[in-house]
Amino acid sequence: MNRSNKTVIGTFLTPAVVLLMAFMILPFVMAFVLSFTNSRLIPGPRGTQYIGLTNYQKLVEDNMFWRGLKHNFYFVIIVVPIQTSLALLLAILVNQKLKFSKFFRTFYFIPTVTAMVAVAVVWSFLYHPNGLINSFLTFITGGVWGGVDFLNTTRWAFPAIMAMSIWQGVGFQMLIFLAGLQDIPSSYYEAADIDGANSWEKFKYITLPQLKNTTTFVVISTTILAFRLFTQILVMTNGGPQGSTYTVMLHIYKMAYQRLNIGYGSALTVVFFIIILIISLLQRYLLGEQREVA
Repeated sequence: MNRSNKTVIGTFLTPAVVLLMAFMILPFVMAFVLSFTNSRLIPGPRGTQYIGLTNYQKLVEDNMFWRGLKHNFYFVIIVVPIQTSLALLLAILVNQKLKFSKFFRTFYFIPTVTAMVAVAVVWSFLYHPNGLINSFLTFITGGVWGGVDFLNTTRWAFPAIMAMSIWQGVGFQMLIFLAGLQDIPSSYYEAADIDGANSWEKFKYITLPQLKNTTTFVVISTTILAFRLFTQILVMTNGGPQGSTYTVMLHIYKMAYQRLNIGYGSALTVVFFIIILIISLLQRYLLGEQREVA
């Protein structure tokens, strides 16, 4: 590689490296440093002081953190498989050479580019006891369905948020799967037709193996996004009712910006980041092992 090529590569990489440093690496380093202090959003008379591992000791005994983490895992375990499967199904459907396929691609993707706050507000109205969802269920059941206050019932609040989150995010994964589908050579399917393979066999032996790298990316990215569950919780339930929708991100927000405890909020952030990083690396390892075995 000559010097001119290195210059061109460096020129294109510099903006990305600067943004990565400014918005990811530097904030994490600052959070790590602050996690060992008693820093507050509004400094006290003594200012910020080093307190060692006190924030991390407090975290171990913080029941709300562990409750939120349990809810995060529950959300990930339910949402990621369902959202990934639906995204693949939608991608296969809109990849067919059918009429209005481009319209449906746009239609499914629109919720993804809509602000989550706006989506959460609209769905809050839909979930109202007298909202459209209850009215529809009452109609199709002939009045058997009596109506439920979804967001104020411990049994229904978290599943309701899961359903809304799946609907809002599935379009993003659909487009990624669609790109992967369109990258599969058509000659593979033509050869399968000659061999007399049916649709299921082509899906099992051609589509799925060819989408392994795409699936790995979708699963990992969806998992990270699922762990970041915050906006819809804050807007729709604020962690209620009775803490049934409380999450780690909401806990970090309340500790750092409502109770003004930046030091403890930073410790929560560092631990949560490490948990997500370990899970992402484990997923990549397991899915990578699948590729090698297959």
